[in-house]
Amino acid sequence: MMDSCNCIEPQWPADELLMKYQYISDFFIALAYFSIPLELIYFVKKSAVFPYRWVLVQFGAFIVLCGATHLINLWTFNVHTRTVAIVMTTAKVLTAAVSCATALMLVHIIPDLLSVKTRELFLKNKAAELDREMGIIRTQEETGRHVRMLTHEIRSTLNRHTILKTTLVELGRTLGLEECALWMPTRSGLELQLSYTLRHQNPVGFTVPIQSPAINQVFSTNRAVKISPNSPVARLRPASGKYMLGEVVAVRVPLLHLSNFQIYDWPELTTKRYALMVLMLPSDSARQWHVHELELVEVVADQVAVALSHAAILEESMRARDLLMEQNVALDLARREAETAVRARNDFLAVMNHEMRTPMHAIIALSSLLQETDLTPEQRLMVETILKSSNLLATLINDVLDLSRLEDGSLELDTATFNLHALFKEVLNLIRPVASVKRLFVTLSLSSDLPEYAIGDEKRLMQIILNIVGNAVKFSKEGSISISAVMAKPDSLRDPRSPDFFPIPGDNSFYMRVQVKDTGIGISQQDIPKLFTKFAENQSATSRNPGGSGLGLAICKRFVNLMEGNIWVESEGVGKGSTAIFYVKLGYTARLNESRLPHMRLPAKLGQTSFSGLKVLVIDDNGVSRTATRGLLMHLGCDVTTVSSGEDCLQVITKEHKVVFMDVSLPGSDSYNVARLLQEKFPKRHEKPLIVALTGHTDKSAKESLLRVGMDGVILKPVSVEKMRVALSELLEHKKVLHDT
Repeated sequence: MMDSCNCIEPQWPADELLMKYQYISDFFIALAYFSIPLELIYFVKKSAVFPYRWVLVQFGAFIVLCGATHLINLWTFNVHTRTVAIVMTTAKVLTAAVSCATALMLVHIIPDLLSVKTRELFLKNKAAELDREMGIIRTQEETGRHVRMLTHEIRSTLNRHTILKTTLVELGRTLGLEECALWMPTRSGLELQLSYTLRHQNPVGFTVPIQSPAINQVFSTNRAVKISPNSPVARLRPASGKYMLGEVVAVRVPLLHLSNFQIYDWPELTTKRYALMVLMLPSDSARQWHVHELELVEVVADQVAVALSHAAILEESMRARDLLMEQNVALDLARREAETAVRARNDFLAVMNHEMRTPMHAIIALSSLLQETDLTPEQRLMVETILKSSNLLATLINDVLDLSRLEDGSLELDTATFNLHALFKEVLNLIRPVASVKRLFVTLSLSSDLPEYAIGDEKRLMQIILNIVGNAVKFSKEGSISISAVMAKPDSLRDPRSPDFFPIPGDNSFYMRVQVKDTGIGISQQDIPKLFTKFAENQSATSRNPGGSGLGLAICKRFVNLMEGNIWVESEGVGKGSTAIFYVKLGYTARLNESRLPHMRLPAKLGQTSFSGLKVLVIDDNGVSRTATRGLLMHLGCDVTTVSSGEDCLQVITKEHKVVFMDVSLPGSDSYNVARLLQEKFPKRHEKPLIVALTGHTDKSAKESLLRVGMDGVILKPVSVEKMRVALSELLEHKKVLHDT
């Protein structure tokens, strides 16, 4: 059989050249097949996913078998043995088996391959979408950069004209516009007026009706709107030589005025007044508006609205500041004029006070001296009338000065500890002689819970009570007058007649209620409100009992207010009497003996009526006043020496002079220097004379200044015989005197 196989001849014709080419081709094909598995081995090592690794192994085996088949086929071109044929057949069978196995495996892998392809397409689409989003982000970043740049340029100033002009210039440069314009509403609100343009191709001031479809369309939304290039607000560029006009958009710009902002409320969120901004792309170009450009325009319009509102607020604040500065200048001028007027008034009152008190001092002093001589009844009546009129004039002078200081706020209460019960008894002793002449019965009632000592202004409180009781005596012809004082209970302080009175009791203070009731002529209801008005008196009282300035109750009311109290008058009518009631706030104090009351005013002992042999020196530049003071002192038994100047005083005074009465005309005069020189001249305390100032100044600061320079007492002019006697007694006993009434 072997011999028969070796004798088999080829089935195709013997073509030497063709066979040679096939032989070479099979060799190179086999070589190529064997090179592929080397690459597959690399991928098999890199692949760790089943079944792809197994497929690669099968595919490698298929390639190897195909290469082996082509390689074995090289021996079939010549006479070959049966062994070659078997090997050839085996290789082809194995190749077919591997090919089928690979094909069956691909049936399971193809869907996976398709899904991979699908994912690949999905990823490609996602990548493209990300690219678009990145493009949008870059566009937005670019837009944001332009917006920030435009906002910075727009808000770099708060001038409205600069803001609007800068907006047009920056938009034109950023967006490459051919023209940009701003239409502002007129005052009537019925038209839009061309106010600003970029290229200045049209005259400013041109107007169009505001009620047009294009304008209404823009004003109805806050978005940028494309409008026709032929719209009235868009016809701002010459059409000659233009084949195609560029696209036009318009956007509204809200105009927020200061009137939109309320002081105690939120600002209005909407407004009916808008400006119109028109933007035009270049003509004869295919350029169109993009979304990001429209957004840029909308944002810039909002920023312009905010900047304009800030500018409007600034302009209004600048106007308010200018107005406030003008008002401040006017107020400062008025204040200076008022201060000048107050100083002039105070200077005038100070001068007039001294000038009026000096002659009053002479009149009262000489009249009181005359009263103590032997006079006929008719002469005594005339002297008493002179003294009464003089005292009334002195009271009027005090009232005018007190009212002046009350009105300018310079009056302060002189708070000290005093005997409250003794004050009422002193008032009673002063009133009873006058009341007895008119046959009036005066009673005093003090409640048991009323403290004996209190802290307050004794002088002002006595002035209030004396004024009210004096009015009761003045306007009563017969009957009685009752004075009562109680400690007010907290629930009785509030009075419906005085809703503005808010008492504030404290742990260290109390309110005292004083009531003065008379059976006099009474007051009509319509005259009661006028009682506490200065220079006003009820007409019935004036006609029946003339006299008085109409200042007493007005001053009393102000004193009561200073003491945190309240005062009013009640009357059932004319002829039915009246009742005056007032509350004042006083302070509690522990019950102290006399040695612990250095500031309490003590009544002088009146046992000493003559001061025989007491050497006294009087200094007064006014001859009449000097004579009156000398007469008072000589009447009391003093040995008096008078001089007219401080220089004469320093030359005349000796150690025998125990008291020096010095007239003080004005604060800051040479009286202060004289007091200082007297202290230097008599350094030893027992040799130094007691220096007493005779002054017409009632203010507290002037008295304190006199005491600071070394004076031992102050007596307020005018001075009567009795007042001088009390002052000398107090001076010699306590080495101090302070008589300012």
